[in-house]
Amino acid sequence: MSETRANTEKVTPAAVKSDNFVPFVLNGSEFEFKTNENFKFLKNNAAIIQPISDSISIGIEKLNTFLVSNPKQKIIITGYAASEEKNTTQFENLGLARANEVKNFFVAKGLAASQFEVKGEIVSSWKTISDTLIGLVEYKFEILHAVSTANGDWSVLKDKINTNPLILHFNTNKSNFNLNNEEDQKLSDIIKYLENIKNASVLIVGHSDNVGNREMNIALAQKRAEFSKSYLIKNGIGAARIDIESKGPDEPVGDNATTEGRASNRRTVITIK
Repeated sequence: MSETRANTEKVTPAAVKSDNFVPFVLNGSEFEFKTNENFKFLKNNAAIIQPISDSISIGIEKLNTFLVSNPKQKIIITGYAASEEKNTTQFENLGLARANEVKNFFVAKGLAASQFEVKGEIVSSWKTISDTLIGLVEYKFEILHAVSTANGDWSVLKDKINTNPLILHFNTNKSNFNLNNEEDQKLSDIIKYLENIKNASVLIVGHSDNVGNREMNIALAQKRAEFSKSYLIKNGIGAARIDIESKGPDEPVGDNATTEGRASNRRTVITIK
């Protein structure tokens, strides 16, 4: 899937937003920008329609300047989708997929991935012009909760990450996943550490169950590690700071004789080197 770190909370159809439209409004305690333009999407689609308007580009530039000066500021991006739309993404809902696309757009413009969180909501209907939906994204400012690092000693955070690492699980012969809230927080910690320790890097180790021959499973575990690397890159971690390797079926954590055990063995483990 086109992954992203996200709060994949269960959603039910909500009330329709006012006038079926949300303008591009960035309104924090020390920052405000508004334009009646907003990102546009085709019906049943999560991709942003390009090009975006000049007014949105100006807002993003101003937001970037503000966030650089306010590293504890966080933006929650909420994406919407109409209940009649088909979700062909591998996100829990189409609104979440759209919010993630907007976040990735911000990151591509130089904004820090760690200062964004994405959510998705389903509403009963939305304003549509032909097959285009307008104003499907809104933004809320919050303060990031600081990670405790005594006297700037980032080894505390590194120990936390490596003691209870981010582990991503996969279905048989598949390379996809959705992050839950705990996994999302672990990814946030990894990003925070890398932003502050410039010579640090990430190690992703791929694992598999023992179904099939060993060579096939080593290749599959490598593919999972590569998939996880792509996911981290999409969330703002530079490719040069990510190393991958495959252990195949050689280091099981579960009993391969059981369905549950095999499922626990199909994983990637992400730590700080």
